[in-house]
Amino acid sequence: MSLRIVVVISLCVSVGLAWILESGATDVFLEATRPDFQKIPLAVVGIDNVGGSESPEGRVRLGARIEEVLKADVRRSLIFSLVDLQGISIKAGTLGAEPHPAFKQAAEKGVSVIVWGKAGMKSEGKDADVKMDGYVYDAGNDEMVGGKRYVGSQSVVRLMAHRFADELVFRYTGEPGIARTKIAYVSQQGSARELFVMDYDGYDSRQLTADGFLNLMPRWSPDRRFLVFTAYRNRNTQTIDMMELATGKRWTLVSLGGLNITPTLSFDGNSLAFASSHEGNSEIYRMDTRTKAIQRMTAHPSGDLSPSWSPSGRELAFASDRSGGPQIFLMSGDGTNVRRLTFEGDYNAAPVWSPRGNWIAYVCRSPKKEYKICLITPDGQKRVQLTAGPGVDDSPSWSPDGRHLVFSSTAKGQSHIYMINADGKDLERITFTGRHNSAPSWSPAS
Repeated sequence: MSLRIVVVISLCVSVGLAWILESGATDVFLEATRPDFQKIPLAVVGIDNVGGSESPEGRVRLGARIEEVLKADVRRSLIFSLVDLQGISIKAGTLGAEPHPAFKQAAEKGVSVIVWGKAGMKSEGKDADVKMDGYVYDAGNDEMVGGKRYVGSQSVVRLMAHRFADELVFRYTGEPGIARTKIAYVSQQGSARELFVMDYDGYDSRQLTADGFLNLMPRWSPDRRFLVFTAYRNRNTQTIDMMELATGKRWTLVSLGGLNITPTLSFDGNSLAFASSHEGNSEIYRMDTRTKAIQRMTAHPSGDLSPSWSPSGRELAFASDRSGGPQIFLMSGDGTNVRRLTFEGDYNAAPVWSPRGNWIAYVCRSPKKEYKICLITPDGQKRVQLTAGPGVDDSPSWSPDGRHLVFSSTAKGQSHIYMINADGKDLERITFTGRHNSAPSWSPAS
């Protein structure tokens, strides 16, 4: 293994800033990513709190809490624009399952969709069930297009709002929403780095591993049931493991000699790409997840790392220092047709292909020597720097709708997880606890 690779991996383990860190849509999707796409005006009248019920926090009224989550989900969808019904007096408590006469007045003011609901407890006590009724009115057709009841325990109140938001997105785009997606990430626990998973908006985090050493670089399986990741049993042994989230069951997929790092599953789940130094130099390998057969993909004296599958599975992006400093390269799924993609800047690493296949996100070093998130088209014709400002930004990961990314950043000193739109707008921090949160990986849609 080259000295360069040894030094880079040491940096990865110690501070998480090294270049090896990783950092089927409809026509509506294409339209929604265009600058001139017109969002659908949507008004949330409110979620009426039936019977004065309170949220699990005990201080915020249940209906208001659901409404807050729903509005945030609608805003993040980038399909709708939230509008206020100014000058139109409509209260959720006065609405039933039929259109209100004032809805036509709202439509005349440009409101296309009106949403409201009711929420309350089905029973009393700590384990009381929550009932929520959600309604949707389409102003363009002057008709009710949705009415649904959600029932569950108090622990899934946020999930009810997320599901309602996702169904709104599906109703108007034909594609899944992202409100029920998850984000896996790495968090420091004492001297160890452990895996966690949280809702896409940063809530309901839970710990997955408790090894007391290092678990890094998680990536999801297409069905959301599993994570693959690099596990450091000690400083001399690194394996690629898989974990089933529902049961916590865990097993080793790759245990070749040397380093086994940066695993990623293809979009169909049939292939696992990873980097390994078991033959002396860090190269890209491919495992057939059905037969467990391993194929070497690259053969170069320099280090090759961080593979990322294209949505079709026909190509891989990866990082290599074969041209001097780290740059992004592409190759066919069988290891042929290797070509360099990035030429601007002396440091480009940690590529990740968008679900639509139209962009590759990666970590770039700006002329000011700042580590930021950049995007480039697979043909190399268009490149944009997505993030700016202080701190180191790394480990980009796409949302399943391709409209957002998450990444880790030290902008506020400690490393935390942030979300940003694919056009560089609406930067949002989503982790606030812990001393070091990094390497986020956004799950597929449910």
